Amino acid sequence: MFTGIITSTGKIKKIEQNTKNRSAIKVSVDLGKDSKGLKIGQSVALNGVCLSATKIAKNTCTFEMIDETMKKTDLGNLKVGSLVNVERSLKVGERLEGHFVLGHVDGVAQIKKIEKKPKEVKIWFKIPKNLKKYVVQKGSIALDGISLTVVDVKNDLASVCLIPHTIEITNFKTKNIDDKLNIETDVLGKYILK
Repeated sequence: MFTGIITSTGKIKKIEQNTKNRSAIKVSVDLGKDSKGLKIGQSVALNGVCLSATKIAKNTCTFEMIDETMKKTDLGNLKVGSLVNVERSLKVGERLEGHFVLGHVDGVAQIKKIEKKPKEVKIWFKIPKNLKKYVVQKGSIALDGISLTVVDVKNDLASVCLIPHTIEITNFKTKNIDDKLNIETDVLGKYILK
């Protein structure tokens, strides 16, 4: 369980095919301060995707991604040097400052427009067709793991606004039009619709 409050960005150090399991990819990430106290088997969200730590060496942690992860998310497009949003799993008793984020990505959205304003940046993204019913104005959404509020919904497009602090501490500072974003819709909305 996560909250969508990103604590840092990590840098991809190495990407390799797992020699034991050809359908898995191993990715090594410099987690910096977020590696402190991390143990093998614990969960970390990278760009909103819940992954388990399989190897830890100083600040660098290795994660394995199977075919399903590669198909449902944008993690297959990572390259050495890419920045990823990092969030450690929620501890019982901590404040829940974002919203309930499971790290189970629903699909991939594409940035269609970026509007830069003096105190905010508005990002317009295309909603995957199968997720449109879960994206509502003023509702919660996680994009690349960041807990955000949906501002507008128009046909197959939606927007969110980011304050300068969010852009500064996340990988959104590297995003451009046509870039992909991992999207997780609000889990509470899914249960209500069900």
